[in-house]
Amino acid sequence: MPVKRYLPKKYSGVIILTAVVIITVLGAAAYQFFTNNQELQVERLGKIDANEVDPAVWGQYYPLHYQTYLQNQENTEKPSHFETKPYMEVLYAGLGYANEFNEPRGHVYTLEDIRAIDPSRYKVGASCNTCKSTQIPGLIEKYGDEYYTMSFEQINSQLEHPIGCLDCHNPETMELRISRPALIEAFERQGKDISKATRQEMRSLVCAQCHVTYYFLPGTKKVTFPWDNGVKADQILEYYDQKDFSEWTHPEAGTGLVKPRHAEYEIFLGSTHESAGLACADCHMPYMKIGNTKVSSHYWTSPLKNIEQSCGVCHREGNAWLESRVRDIQDKTKELQDIAGEAMVKAVEQLGLARQTEGVDKELLAKAQEMHRKGQWYLDYVMVTNGYGFHNPTESMNNLGKAIDYAHQAIQLAKDAMDKAN
Repeated sequence: MPVKRYLPKKYSGVIILTAVVIITVLGAAAYQFFTNNQELQVERLGKIDANEVDPAVWGQYYPLHYQTYLQNQENTEKPSHFETKPYMEVLYAGLGYANEFNEPRGHVYTLEDIRAIDPSRYKVGASCNTCKSTQIPGLIEKYGDEYYTMSFEQINSQLEHPIGCLDCHNPETMELRISRPALIEAFERQGKDISKATRQEMRSLVCAQCHVTYYFLPGTKKVTFPWDNGVKADQILEYYDQKDFSEWTHPEAGTGLVKPRHAEYEIFLGSTHESAGLACADCHMPYMKIGNTKVSSHYWTSPLKNIEQSCGVCHREGNAWLESRVRDIQDKTKELQDIAGEAMVKAVEQLGLARQTEGVDKELLAKAQEMHRKGQWYLDYVMVTNGYGFHNPTESMNNLGKAIDYAHQAIQLAKDAMDKAN
């Protein structure tokens, strides 16, 4: 029989310790090797300039992120809103949007698209460019408040690069940053310090620089977020009412109206997903594996295009079920929106008839116009916000319900005003 040989216990401990030391040293050497190579690469390329506006330059350092950014070029379609929402033309009469209003394309087309729109929409001036280029923060810093009073062409002619890395990232640290003054100022007026926002909050706030409703302050034309009373549709309308502000007067209805813009951030607040702690980036910039590297996708598109990475991380019901739930919400929102749109068109027509009626009751007519103002605001607030209600189904449906109610009140009051004339 062969004799079994055992090492004494004291030697076993030495061998184990030696193995641990060897593994540690090898690990440290490997780390040092890769770290040194990384440092050499950075030294060879240099640092990203603090004011680097060209996304392609950033792409030299973050090629995989840049690869996903270039995917935004795939969003080439920009059909007219009027094809699926013909009532928009009636509701926007007297405003440049009635001449042309197309679906948005990818962020890389911001400059191309704004240069192609109907020139009637340029009358606001330079402020139209504010969310179209990485160069805007530098131009605001250069010109100060004079920027907002300049003409559209004076600023647009200086722009070369669309939305890109510098809009949201500090080039030295890669930390998220706010580059547009309007958001910072809106927080300040609410008594909030945006610099104290958490990283997760910043993953929505960088989007909130542009994906919000806003208006141009009378006199200065400064881009302003009307959040002083709160960020919900009724609170924003109250803000405008308190200032007796109207953006334009509807030529047929005679009503002073306000135009909401894509209020994605505002309507997302308080939603099921936001209340659960999610940010815009969790769904619209999901983590993707490219080769053996995990990156946050910079292809800003519908989560349905990356449903496994965007939705499947939390939901286990399967892709087909998830997509059917989203489509169901969007279809029901669109159905109710169309009902509201048709009711609002009837309100406009009835107001037009009332205004032409000799001896019409002016007080009742004014009340009818007030209902029209409210109804169109609530409808438009949902109508121009991307996602067809999915960002916050409950609030979207509630706003559309209000729109329908106010439209019917406007119709009845206009009829009552005409009856008084008889």
